[in-house]
Amino acid sequence: QVQLVESGGGLVQAGGSLRLSCVASGRTFSSYAMGWFRQAPGKEREFVGGSRRSDASTYYADSVKGRFTTSRDNAKNTVYLQMNSLNPEDTAVYYCAAGLVGGTRIRGYDYWGQGTQVTVSS
Repeated sequence: QVQLVESGGGLVQAGGSLRLSCVASGRTFSSYAMGWFRQAPGKEREFVGGSRRSDASTYYADSVKGRFTTSRDNAKNTVYLQMNSLNPEDTAVYYCAAGLVGGTRIRGYDYWGQGTQVTVSS
């Protein structure tokens, strides 16, 4: 069982930056692929970025590529999402997730955090 707790969300102006953190419980954090997803009001949850469990390499949705960076610190059981050049379309609840499969689909993840709100004003 893995429990995930996100933090770092808030209100930011367009063009600004935020860094989200996600702390995981358990001793097998490095065994999991980690992902970030987001869900805007009235929209489906969508993939943002992820890191593979094999080598911690990262991959991103086209909509955030070049602006967002995810990283993980296995010693701290923490994964981060650095978000730069934010725009109002990035407004959503952001979730971190852990799974043995990972990937860009929700079904690749077994554990989810409670989410943290990110609001970007124009």
